[in-house]
Amino acid sequence: MNSLNDIVSLMTSEEKQSFKAHLRSRNKRGDVQNVRLFKMIETDDINIEGKFVAGKANRDAYHALRKRLYDTLVDFMANRAFEKGTSETHEVLRLIVVSRLFFEHKLYKAAFKCLAKAEAKALNLDHFSLLNEVYQLQAQYAHFSAALSIQEVIEKYKINRSRMEMEENLNMVYALLRRELAEIYHRGKVVDFRSLVKGVMQAQGISLDDILSFKSLYQILFISNEYASMNSDFSLVEPFTEKSYAFIAAKEDRTEGQLYYHIYILYLLANMHFRNHRFAESKEYLDKMYGQMQKQSAKYHGRFTLRHSLLLALNENYSGAWQDALHITEKALKGVTAKSDPVDVNDLRMCAAIICVQQHDRAALRHLKLFAHTNAWYEKKMGMDWTIKKALAEILAHAQFDNTEVALSLLKSFKRRYKKYLLDIKEERVFAYAQLVERYLMRPEILTHPDFIKGIYSLRTDDGKEDIFVLSFMAWLIAKADKKQVYEVMLGMIG
Repeated sequence: MNSLNDIVSLMTSEEKQSFKAHLRSRNKRGDVQNVRLFKMIETDDINIEGKFVAGKANRDAYHALRKRLYDTLVDFMANRAFEKGTSETHEVLRLIVVSRLFFEHKLYKAAFKCLAKAEAKALNLDHFSLLNEVYQLQAQYAHFSAALSIQEVIEKYKINRSRMEMEENLNMVYALLRRELAEIYHRGKVVDFRSLVKGVMQAQGISLDDILSFKSLYQILFISNEYASMNSDFSLVEPFTEKSYAFIAAKEDRTEGQLYYHIYILYLLANMHFRNHRFAESKEYLDKMYGQMQKQSAKYHGRFTLRHSLLLALNENYSGAWQDALHITEKALKGVTAKSDPVDVNDLRMCAAIICVQQHDRAALRHLKLFAHTNAWYEKKMGMDWTIKKALAEILAHAQFDNTEVALSLLKSFKRRYKKYLLDIKEERVFAYAQLVERYLMRPEILTHPDFIKGIYSLRTDDGKEDIFVLSFMAWLIAKADKKQVYEVMLGMIG
């Protein structure tokens, strides 16, 4: 039961001491082993089972003990979260619980005062489900307050109910699309995502205009971000960013209770600007994001710091400041811990490798060597799109430093593994690009042939709206043909 170890790893020293005291107070016999087991988990003992188990009967008893300890720990953490929680949501919940207690003991004036406070806080949070609880209680006990208008309560309840249903529908849309994205990214499922988004949103009666809260804005922005990424065209979601600015500006004084979503929204907006080549605007949002990360005793700093560093490094690199970009990336990688998100860590390693390839720095091979797992493993953990980019980056890095045989071997594996998938998802350009790289490696002199040059430029889209990462790969081949530095060509293509 690794989840038990995971929960223990999240606990602070004070929480661990409190839990051990809680276990001792519950134990009615002196031979109960739950405190001993917890201490061994706490110290990360690698041979816990061996110290408890001496036969089948002992093994069954050991696993039963772990199960009981797990259940007790979950109850303890849940109660503690409610008791010690300092968020505004916890305050509203406590006010609702206290108001119910007051109503039961006929303390009606105090109960209605608690509900009024709860309503004000819940409105500030745009927390529709908690508001529903408040209005239900106000309506239920309205006959005990002559000052309370039952019609006004019913009207507020109806408006809130409509908003709550809309948010619930958006939650379902978000859940369905996240599940489908997992199938696409990690299992290579072939889906017309554009049609899927439209179909699911129409079925749930949701549009991209339905921004009700920071949570709903985050969900809509996330879907928009993935939609644009799959189409390699972030201009598709350009109009929606303006609506996002307006929403945040209108609720700037109501962000404390929704800090997580606020930070994530700023990150998504910064990413959209970056992918549309607006680096100054992207860095402005990253500055705002960093400021929010410091709030509430830097509660979410650890959660977002690597992602912030990655996007800041990418902005610096594509703005022409590659030295700053590499410094930011390497500094962030030095700060990686066992609790760091492996997705963010792998993204940072990839960023460092790409910068080094663009600068003809052999350190690129050192960074790429850290990707020690198979492509199949990265497909499951990082997604198909990311793994394909990694595979191409490895090919270009080895070609860059004259490891031609290695590059050709990797190309052969790439074509064998991804040809069908790329053609199925209508990404013929990626396969055509791999073929051009192969032709160059087989016959370097082909770089001067007009048809080969024409083939490179034919990979660009007709409307000129090219994704920044696609341009990076194209720049490598164009630089070879024009006998220029990759970074110089890339910056020229970005404009």
